[in-house]
Amino acid sequence: MGTGSKSSHQSYAVSPTALAEAPAAPLDITGALASGEGTDLTGAAAGAAGEPAFEVPELPESVVEPASPAEPPAGEDPLAEFDALLGAESEPEPVGSAAPPEEETPGASAEAEGVVAEGELQSSGEEPSAEEAMLLQTEDVEEVQEEEEETDPPLTPVPAAPPVGEPTGTPILVGGDDFINSEATLVAYDSPDGPREVLLTHISEEAEEKLLDALSIPGTHMEEIQVEEEVKERLDLDKEKKLAELTKTAVSSVQHKLKDSLPMSDASIAKHQAAVDAVSAVLNDPSISDDEKAMAQHYMDQLDIVKDKIDNGGAPMPWMDAYEVTATKMVTKQIPVPDGDPEPGTLAATVRKASRIKANLDPATGQTSWDGVTRSAANGTEYEIDMGDGWKAVYRPYKDNDPANTEFSLRGQLEVHAPAGAGHGKDLVERLEQLHLMHKPMTAAEGEWTYLANNIQAQGLEGSAGMKAAMETAQGLQDLQVQEIVHQRMESLMGLDSDALQTAMKRIHLEASQKVLPMKVEVVRDAVAKASGFSSGAELAASPGYEPTPSTGGKWLTWSRFDVTGNKAEIQSAFKGRSLSHNLNGGDLASLLGTGVLASTEKRAVMGIGGGLGMSEQADKMTGGANSVFLRVKKTPAKPGGGRLIWDDPSVLMQRSDYYAYNGDHYGAINPAHHNYNAGAITRDPMKIAKFSGSSNEIMFRNGIDLLGAEAPSRIVCHTAAERSSILASLTARGITQLGGKPVEDVLCTEADY
Repeated sequence: MGTGSKSSHQSYAVSPTALAEAPAAPLDITGALASGEGTDLTGAAAGAAGEPAFEVPELPESVVEPASPAEPPAGEDPLAEFDALLGAESEPEPVGSAAPPEEETPGASAEAEGVVAEGELQSSGEEPSAEEAMLLQTEDVEEVQEEEEETDPPLTPVPAAPPVGEPTGTPILVGGDDFINSEATLVAYDSPDGPREVLLTHISEEAEEKLLDALSIPGTHMEEIQVEEEVKERLDLDKEKKLAELTKTAVSSVQHKLKDSLPMSDASIAKHQAAVDAVSAVLNDPSISDDEKAMAQHYMDQLDIVKDKIDNGGAPMPWMDAYEVTATKMVTKQIPVPDGDPEPGTLAATVRKASRIKANLDPATGQTSWDGVTRSAANGTEYEIDMGDGWKAVYRPYKDNDPANTEFSLRGQLEVHAPAGAGHGKDLVERLEQLHLMHKPMTAAEGEWTYLANNIQAQGLEGSAGMKAAMETAQGLQDLQVQEIVHQRMESLMGLDSDALQTAMKRIHLEASQKVLPMKVEVVRDAVAKASGFSSGAELAASPGYEPTPSTGGKWLTWSRFDVTGNKAEIQSAFKGRSLSHNLNGGDLASLLGTGVLASTEKRAVMGIGGGLGMSEQADKMTGGANSVFLRVKKTPAKPGGGRLIWDDPSVLMQRSDYYAYNGDHYGAINPAHHNYNAGAITRDPMKIAKFSGSSNEIMFRNGIDLLGAEAPSRIVCHTAAERSSILASLTARGITQLGGKPVEDVLCTEADY
């Protein structure tokens, strides 16, 4: 969907005095980097498979005099039974500068202290029970997490109660890379029963298997049954005497000579004779059954053809099939279980037609409301998940929504719903753990990891020299740390039942990711630096454009790209005489500025703005463009029309890392199955975008643009002086006196001013 000819923002009535307060001041997120939670970068940057579900092996019920983890008994490996949990068949080779698992590293000091403490308990003759051991591990992890929170506070603190009725909600960042751009939003809808607090996010396709592992979905779990089935098989006598094998060997040997017009060799003749002897012995046995006689004759007929070819040559022979008979047997098959109780440790899920929250934005108050029930229909499939205690989730899976015939933009969307009432903000994030997803606010150390991931994708560095090796090294560091912790806690882990072991291993993986994150960041930063022309990661980190924290000053959270922030003058020069613009095509500017955001189709839906506002909303849902807003690059107009947003300095938006563009109208297609998608035409290069010449070119920015914050347009062109005066009065009443660093009076203008 392009702007100009089509609009993603038509008129919708919202009071220009909807917001009573000015936007919050930017958060202070300049604290020193330290170790924090994190997961593999490859999911976000390189498309690698997500973290596998943890498989729990069968463990002995008790262990008599276990050997020290560092000194396993000869011929035994105490980690062997944990291979499935570690996600590898064997222990990986040491990677990078990490110490081998047997050696103590500074990063493992917390675990070492835990082992000493356990040793003291055992030496006193009071060996802890499995439950006590689990409690010790849990306390260790919680202490680590508390220490991390103190030294590396969240980039976006989670509010206990999101502001009720705020259409855009409260944007937050969640640790790890289970979520696209690590983004989530907490929305508190007004309702007669009290606030309806919801977490909205979009998980990555690589993380889906983890989520699905947490669910019991009707028809996806299997049970074994015995059934009668007709099967084709060889006769036992054939298998015993290897008649089919001998005959095929003779055929293949002679066939080779026929295809290449070669003389028959003694070896080929000998293979034929060996097969004839074996088959003749069976045919001459008077005790064989009729079936066995027919089988032997089948092979002799084939060998007669082989003999003719040996003697006379000729064209290659037809393919020879083994002799088979049809038999009825009892076989074991797995069939889906349509209904039944959830498997232990999983959440019950119901499959239903996809839908969206049907909220309502009050034009008089600017507040959004939802009754917690009403939903609008969508083209696809979703799961309704019972999380217990009045909590639920709704997820639209990638795997059950075929890109060829369902709405591409809804794939991966996740809603987590709290019971009616206020004060669930932090619990909404914590509840992600039930879905096997990361569930802690993002820290600064994790922020740099996500920043690097976004820059790798935005700058197209995935295939750069050394990048793959850096990713493998980063994962290897984490794998080694997991094994280190498992070695140290082997005795207590061996005493746990299956469920407790599953929980312990999840915590170990989390703890390992916390500890190695600074090392992983350093490895990948070096690779990114060299791929982008810097001599080292240190030089890159010290460069003026390196900003490993997101913009958090307004309605959206956005990550920047250092190739633009570090070369702003070059970008401005490339766009000289050109601007970015969005045309409302008759839409109501006052209503748009009342919400303060230029929002995507998908965002507008959950804000309560409703549908039918854009010229191609349904098409954009199929292409995937509905998750973005559309701008166009064109020559800076001398006489711009009304109802237009203009960015005369495109570098303001080009520094974001989440945009992509076409030099033509492709409806923002990112769906490979859609006819408008063109992988060769998509670009994220701002220098190429600056040269766009197509009249229907389009640049897509994910989620939307905050019109009242740092990304504000340099000009907002009103149709009339009266419209300008009304909007100016509204902004002034809300305490908004500047937009993008300029006085509001200088940003608001009219057609008549040109």
